[in-house]
Amino acid sequence: MAVATSSRSFRSTVWAPFHRMPASIALCCAWIAIAVIIGITAHWSAPYDYTHQDPLARFARPFISAAHLLGTDYLGRDVVSNLLVATQTTLMIALVGSVICALIGISLGLLSAHFGGWVDNAIMGFADAMAAVPFIIVALSVLALFGTSPLLFVFLVGFASWERYARLTRGLVISAKEEGYAEAARIVGVPSMRIYFRHMLPNIAGPLIVQFTVNFPEIILLESGLSFLGLGIQPPETSLGLMVADGRNYLAITWWLAAFPGAVIVLTTLSISLLGDYLRDRLDARLR
Repeated sequence: MAVATSSRSFRSTVWAPFHRMPASIALCCAWIAIAVIIGITAHWSAPYDYTHQDPLARFARPFISAAHLLGTDYLGRDVVSNLLVATQTTLMIALVGSVICALIGISLGLLSAHFGGWVDNAIMGFADAMAAVPFIIVALSVLALFGTSPLLFVFLVGFASWERYARLTRGLVISAKEEGYAEAARIVGVPSMRIYFRHMLPNIAGPLIVQFTVNFPEIILLESGLSFLGLGIQPPETSLGLMVADGRNYLAITWWLAAFPGAVIVLTTLSISLLGDYLRDRLDARLR
């Protein structure tokens, strides 16, 4: 019976906020869906290979030719193709980084709430230390010291903001321990790991989902910022931040090289942030 209750609670937690959503949130969801489709099909839907160069078509203006709908860059590369692949790269980095961040933070939060004592003090002290140092400084130091390896870069952005998950998970688990279902499961001999992962996590999923929607756009901006500074994705690969960095040198004559990837960054982060605020309002009973 407890398992069924947890399953129903998890399903209602995930799907209930999407009933009768405002039109603005529906538009945000539509844009996020388009971004996800682009992220999955970019290499197949791109009209050209994003590295293909056509010197004779350099600096083609957007909306003039059907062959290059959004124009071309200083090497004659199609902006649409580059934009699709760059969106895919940025979203994949943000998704993997957000998942790594959530796993680290939730795991440490569970350990902190379960053991308490010196373990709790050590984890929360480390979280306070991480929160006291701007992560961009840590990222710049690590990348300058070890180089710009793609694998290192993904794990580095995945280490950002884990302390938020840890604090949130710790507080939610401590509160859940005081509720009847957790104590009842413990009395009948259910193992602690089963209580946490089968009963507690589904019931505290709402705030964690909201935190994920808050962290995801932050990692998009972090990746874009580091790539803009030349410490993230390196050519011949591409990302939204790298496209903006390439286009900044030609703003006077080719505004579209930076404008289009910048618009994608703004719309994506804004859509996910607004969706996160909406989910917070719907899932937090204190705000209803």
